[in-house]
Amino acid sequence: MNKYALITGGASGLGKELAKLFAKDKINLFLVSSNINNLASAKEELEKEYGVEIHILALDLTNPANFPKVKEYSDAHKLNIKYLVNCAGFGDQCDFKDMDIDKQIKMVELNCNCPMYLMRAYINDMLKDDEGSILNIASLASFFPGPYMVSYHATKAFLLNISEGINRELKGTKVHVSTVCPGPFTSGFVAKAHNDYVFKKSKVLSGEKVAEISYKAMNKKKTVLVIGFKNKMTVFLSRFFSRKFVTNGSAKTLKENA
Repeated sequence: MNKYALITGGASGLGKELAKLFAKDKINLFLVSSNINNLASAKEELEKEYGVEIHILALDLTNPANFPKVKEYSDAHKLNIKYLVNCAGFGDQCDFKDMDIDKQIKMVELNCNCPMYLMRAYINDMLKDDEGSILNIASLASFFPGPYMVSYHATKAFLLNISEGINRELKGTKVHVSTVCPGPFTSGFVAKAHNDYVFKKSKVLSGEKVAEISYKAMNKKKTVLVIGFKNKMTVFLSRFFSRKFVTNGSAKTLKENA
């Protein structure tokens, strides 16, 4: 049976760059995103260039009622999901007192609950065949409190922790969970998160480069990979300072004059 990679957020940005890498290796694709036009465009482009079979499904994954529809579709079409990439997500920079709480709840659904649901939905199928790779896109934000971007940092910390825990439970099997933690990189994230201040100060990687590093990490069965030497050092050195110091530093990184 042909293998498929399920990629959330796979119609654009980092998700699409990852889709290209799977397609290049002749792995069929199941792309899920909220934008049907982007999905249709990605399907046409990648089928033409790589000759793989591609299924697309337009769903708003900030709505938990839609989570089961992903597995229902893949079961109905007999898609052998051997790769799961949880890439869909968004952030929001704003003082907590001013935040749109409904938007924050949608963020939690998309960044936390959707990956958790999909991992649970597919992991038994992977274990049955003793074959499967899960790639979760977390963030450098996973390691730090994020004043002025509190919900996003908290969601990525959740994703990192649940991924590491599940991966440990899978010890002794050939199913693996890899979590990558990039810093800022070029994507549509900035406009939606309103955090251009961070990006103006940072030397950002391309989405293509982040995809390449993430794909290699998954294939090498890395458990956690922080992308970028400076980011690795930031995470490492933070261990030697108080939480208050780290939180203050994070605040100054995220907001001018914080």
